[in-house]
Amino acid sequence: MHSKKRIGLFFGSFNPIHIGHLAIANYAVAFGDFAEVWLVVSPQNPLKCKGSLAGEEHRIAMAQIAVKNLNLSICVCDIEMRLPRPSYTVNTLETLVNENSGCEFCVIMGADSLHGIERWREYQKILSDYTVYVYPRLGYDAKALCSKYRAELWDAPIIEISSTFIRESTGTGKNMNAFISPALGKYIKENGLYKNEKIETV
Repeated sequence: MHSKKRIGLFFGSFNPIHIGHLAIANYAVAFGDFAEVWLVVSPQNPLKCKGSLAGEEHRIAMAQIAVKNLNLSICVCDIEMRLPRPSYTVNTLETLVNENSGCEFCVIMGADSLHGIERWREYQKILSDYTVYVYPRLGYDAKALCSKYRAELWDAPIIEISSTFIRESTGTGKNMNAFISPALGKYIKENGLYKNEKIETV
C-alpha cells in the first residue's frame, strides 16, 4: 500500500502521438501499479534536432484527442511548456515534486532512452531519486541496461511504430487511421500539419 498517489511519467515530443505511445501508456496503467499515467509533452528534446516539430499547442491538443475516449487513467501534462528552455527531465521532476507533495513520481522510458541516459543532465539524480520503469525496444539489451542502471524492466510488448513514419505518411495524404485515431487524423489535416515533411529516399 502506497502512502502517496503514484504517478507514472511518460515523456515525449508526441509528434504526433500514435498507437505505439498509447499501448505503452495502457500497459503502464494496467501493470504499473499507478493511480495515473501522465503524458508529459516536451517542447523540445535538447538531444534532438527540431526538424518538423509541430507547435506545442498542436501536440498537446493531439495528445488530448488521443486519450479522450480511452477510459483509462491517462492524462496529458503540459508542465514543460512553462519551464525554462531547453527542457531537462531532472528540472521537470523537481518541479512536479515541489508542486505535488501528495504524489510519488516514477519515470517511464524505452530501452533506447536508457541506453543514452548518461547524456541527460544530472542523470545520476534521476536514477537515484526516482524509480525508472523501462520497456523493451528492438536493438537494445533491455535486461543488461536495467541491471547496469538499476532500473525496473517491464515485460511490455515491443511496438515499433515511429512518429516519423506517421508524419511522412500523413504528409503525403496516406490514410493512417489504424496508427492514429480518425479524430487525430482529422485534426492533422484541418491544421495542415506535416505537409512539408521531407521524405527520405534510399
